[in-house]
Amino acid sequence: MSGYEVAVAARAELGEGPTWDPATGRLLWVDVLGSRVHTYDPATGRRTVRTTGQHVGAAKPRTHGGLVLNLRDGVALLDPDDTFRWLHRDPVPDRRANDAAVAPDGSLWAGTMRYDEATGGGTLTRLTGDGTAETILPDVTVSNGIGWSPDGTLMYYVDSPTRRVDVFDYDGDGDGVRNRRTLAVIEDGAGFPDGLTVDAAGCVWVALWDGGAVRRYTPSGALDREIRLPVPRTTACAFGGPALTDLYITTARVGLTTPTPLSGSVLVVPDAGQGLPQPPFAG
Repeated sequence: MSGYEVAVAARAELGEGPTWDPATGRLLWVDVLGSRVHTYDPATGRRTVRTTGQHVGAAKPRTHGGLVLNLRDGVALLDPDDTFRWLHRDPVPDRRANDAAVAPDGSLWAGTMRYDEATGGGTLTRLTGDGTAETILPDVTVSNGIGWSPDGTLMYYVDSPTRRVDVFDYDGDGDGVRNRRTLAVIEDGAGFPDGLTVDAAGCVWVALWDGGAVRRYTPSGALDREIRLPVPRTTACAFGGPALTDLYITTARVGLTTPTPLSGSVLVVPDAGQGLPQPPFAG
């Protein structure tokens, strides 16, 4: 399966975290190392760029407007009037934010990693709207894709160097996860799992860093679809568009001696499947 188009021609160092915002009809995405939050309106082609002042791992919509940002020094709120304030500031030397996702209960699950990718140097933390933070997974290396099953009973998670997409039982109240096991293993030579999204059928789509592809795995862990792309470093994917049927894919240029012409751009595969509405952050 292929059929990609170029949604946003860009030269992002580390494009990441595509998120469809139904309230505005726009795609949100970030350039982690460029310290920028981007928006793209597919209906008009209009784009915006906002600088964040420090490396940004993810930007997600909030219930009453504005954004929640997973930043190098912690998690912050950007209000609709552009007021910036820290929700949970937790600077750690040589550590930065990475991918994040909003759970069915509206909490933010925010990942971190060390710049040198040292083993066990990152975390996965759950944050609520009042700023309460609970570390769910310590000793993570490169905290990456996070998503939930359509019924909210399972959570999927990637720590990239493990080459696994893992699945947990999720209690639905946001109090924790348990019974970690492997859903799928990315074989040697196929790249490393990065960002992911879950579709309406409960299948998990995962971008492959250094794999030049996005794969879909069934809830039983079977590989049933692969989208090959002309960029080696695909980073994350999300469904968007009015009907949530278009698969948006972010890409990266960082670390490539000879990036391809589309490295750093946002690609889209129209009518790739049926996505799920993503909840806003309840804060």
